[in-house]
Amino acid sequence: MSTDSFVHLHVHTEYSTLDSTVRTKELVAAAAEQSMPAVAMTDHGNLYAAVEFYQNAVSAGVKPILGCEIYLAPTSLTDKKEVPGRKNSTHLTLLAKNEAGWKNLVKLVSIGHLEGDYLGEPRVDREHLAKYAEGLICLSGCINGAVNEWLQRNDVEAARKEIIELRDMFGSDDFYLELNDQSLEVQQQINQQLKSFSEELGLKMVATNDV
Repeated sequence: MSTDSFVHLHVHTEYSTLDSTVRTKELVAAAAEQSMPAVAMTDHGNLYAAVEFYQNAVSAGVKPILGCEIYLAPTSLTDKKEVPGRKNSTHLTLLAKNEAGWKNLVKLVSIGHLEGDYLGEPRVDREHLAKYAEGLICLSGCINGAVNEWLQRNDVEAARKEIIELRDMFGSDDFYLELNDQSLEVQQQINQQLKSFSEELGLKMVATNDV
């Protein structure tokens, strides 16, 4: 892969209801047309597009990266009530890097739907995330991510603790600080702080576009 190539690692398809109209066949065709070697699928809380996305990507000669933007509960997934001062859920981008990761991703998404649903969101919690972290790559999330919840409140220490907890779950090789830029002022502020965390904690960064 050339150093100037780009791979979209945070992509929603039409199965992210009310958030995207992207169809998997057109998605992989666009990636192939732009000479992208791979593309990810990270729908909100589900893996419904996984089979057709995989098949269409292989047919188009593009490497499919299977993932999910999960809903992360502020506390336990069995705690079905609002937590004062916290969002009902935040987002976290997970990518399967191997078969073990895919199986663990399926497990997490299933737990979210069967045990963690709250107000229509299939949430998982940090306990289950740590238990099924093997084989998964974790990106710190979009503007609604677990780390960025704290940064939007100017609570840098809480954001640092969140980052360290996620790093320890997935390992420094498989945890990335996720930078987004859709020309929102708040994103510019957050990205600067994430860059500072990257330097302070020796963590890698990745640019995504929350397609």
